[in-house]
Amino acid sequence: MIQPAPAPAAGAVSWQRNLAVLWFAEFTAIFGFSFAFPFLPLYLRDLGVHDQSQLALWSGLAGGASGFALAVTSPIWGGIADRYGRKSMLIRAMVGGGITVGLMGFARGPIDLVVLRFLQGATSGTVAAATALVATGTPRQRVGWALGILSSSIATAGAVGPALGGVISSYLNNLHILFTAGGGLLLVSTLPVLLLVQEPPFERRSANAQPALQVLRAAQPGTVIAVAVLLIAQALLQMSFSAFQPLVALRLLVHAGSDVNTITGITFGAIGLASAVAAVVYSGAARRYGYLTVSISTAVLMGLAEVTCGIVPSAATIVFAGAVAGFAYGALQPAVSSMIGLESPAVVQARVFGLAASATALGFGLGPVLGGAAAAETSLTVGLTIAAVLALAVAILLAVRGREPAR
Repeated sequence: MIQPAPAPAAGAVSWQRNLAVLWFAEFTAIFGFSFAFPFLPLYLRDLGVHDQSQLALWSGLAGGASGFALAVTSPIWGGIADRYGRKSMLIRAMVGGGITVGLMGFARGPIDLVVLRFLQGATSGTVAAATALVATGTPRQRVGWALGILSSSIATAGAVGPALGGVISSYLNNLHILFTAGGGLLLVSTLPVLLLVQEPPFERRSANAQPALQVLRAAQPGTVIAVAVLLIAQALLQMSFSAFQPLVALRLLVHAGSDVNTITGITFGAIGLASAVAAVVYSGAARRYGYLTVSISTAVLMGLAEVTCGIVPSAATIVFAGAVAGFAYGALQPAVSSMIGLESPAVVQARVFGLAASATALGFGLGPVLGGAAAAETSLTVGLTIAAVLALAVAILLAVRGREPAR
């Protein structure tokens, strides 16, 4: 049985104001994450891992640990959000991420780092929480645009954070401080959410509410299959991109020489900046050509750019190819999220986005492990080729079984 939540007075909640505040809060939070995350392979080297094969393996484990934890906990957090609200879950995610990322600055070895990454995944998940909050509080016809704007904050922070982190770490010659500072920024990001975001009215799920699958079956015919396809695409997409990122850092370690910290920061800054641009402009293309067409096209582009990063011979061309991959990801990720939101009835959106976060996290966990293991056993080029194949699999899946959602 569905019980209506106590609603504020009519007109009291502005979805535009919430979106603006959440843009800033997510920018600050992801800035905190991206300030340090791209430098995990370099940090592991500082923690005593110097062999190239071992470095690839530990980079995969550290990169994937948080994804595995998030895959398990995201549906749980999504169910709690449907009962108690999305705002509280976003605050919880930011605080959990802030504490665990800050503690990474005190890691004594690779095992400490992997354990803390696992705890980070179990306690954070700011993107899923913010996405559910925006999707449920935005008019249906503006959901795609709003999620693109939210994604632009994530991508913009992903551009500025690594670039600044690379410069600071090179100047101070200390990667530990990046994690401590990143954790502090995550804690700061809770303030605008706590003080300024208003929870929009939503149908609060009671303890004996209908299961999400039953609600999806009762919706438009084919909704269950459509959502399942999108969840699989979300997992494959994140597997591809999360396998790609640490391998790019390792490629730069080979080609960039003594300026590797700075060039790594610039590379991830270029990836983030291109993602930010794509997240803003993709909605225009989606309105004209459809979400499905945009998703298939950008998945193909992402695969081609990733395999290019594995074969080009210089740091400059790696930066360029990485930026192209970032642009494709920046359009593809919000396009898939928008389709999930448009396919899901409002009463189960937080639970469906929890499953989407779980699929994303599973990909985030498997991708670095798969790519790192392949690179350790064969070469970085093979690892990046596997990442590209996963991106092309997204295009094939959506072309064969995807559908354009009603808008």
